[in-house]
Amino acid sequence: MKDRTQELRTAKDSDDDDDVAVTMDRDRFMDEFFEQVEEIRGFIDKIAENVEEVKRKHSAILASPNPDEKTKEELEELMSDIKKTANKVRSKLKSIEQSIEQEEGLNRSSADLRIRKTQHSTLSRKFVEVMSEYNATQSDYRERCKGRIQRQLEITGRTTTSEELEDMLESGNPAIFASGIIMDSSISKQALSEIETRHSEIIKLENSIRELHDMFMDMAMLVESQVSAGPPSSTPARSSTWGCPNLALSARHAALPGRDQILSLRRLS
Repeated sequence: MKDRTQELRTAKDSDDDDDVAVTMDRDRFMDEFFEQVEEIRGFIDKIAENVEEVKRKHSAILASPNPDEKTKEELEELMSDIKKTANKVRSKLKSIEQSIEQEEGLNRSSADLRIRKTQHSTLSRKFVEVMSEYNATQSDYRERCKGRIQRQLEITGRTTTSEELEDMLESGNPAIFASGIIMDSSISKQALSEIETRHSEIIKLENSIRELHDMFMDMAMLVESQVSAGPPSSTPARSSTWGCPNLALSARHAALPGRDQILSLRRLS
C-alpha cells in the first residue's frame, strides 16, 4: 500500500496555514473595527463638549439685551461643528449597521459579530443621549428667548398669551412685534430692539434644527427600536453607558414645522 503519510501531513500543514491566515485577517479586521469605535467615541465626546459650550454661549447671549456679534458668531460656529460631527457619526454608525446586517443575512454568527453588535448598540445609545441633550438645550434656549420677548412686549404695554406669541413667532415677520406699539419712549425702543434680537435667535435656532431633521428622525426610530428590542444579551439591562435610557424621541414631533420641529422628549412609563 502506498504510504500517504507525507501527503496527509502536507495537506494538514496547508490547512493550518489557511487557518492562520483567516485568523490573522479576522484579527486585523477587528483591530480596524476597534479603531473605528474609538474614533466614533471621540466624535461623540467632541459633540458633548460643544453642547456644554453652546449652553454657556446661550447664557451669555441671554444675559445681555444686545449681545455682541462675536459671541453670536461663536455660537453659530459651534452649532455648525456639532452638525458636521454628528453627520460623521451618523454615517459611520450606518456603515457598521449595514455590515452587521450583511453578515446576519448570510446566517453568520460569531463572537466577533456579537461584539460588533454590542459596540454598535452602545455607541448608538451614547450618540442619541448626546444629541437628545443638544435638542433639549436648543428647546430650553427657545423657551428662554420666547420668555424675554413676552416680557419686553409687556414693558411696551402689550400683553400676549403663549399661544398668541407662538403664532407671532411662526409668522416669520419681525414687524408684527412692532404692531400696536407706540414708539414714543426710549424704553419702548429698547424693548423692541431686544425683541428683534431674541426673534432673530429663534429663527437661527429653528433653521439649525431643520437642517438636522433627517438625523433626528433616524434617532427617533433608533430609540424606539432599541427600547422595544431591549438591550443586547451581553449588555446589562438599561446600560449605564447610555445615561438616560428611559428617554424616547417622538418622531411625530420631529416631522412637524415651527415650534414642533424641536423634538419632544417624553419619559416612558
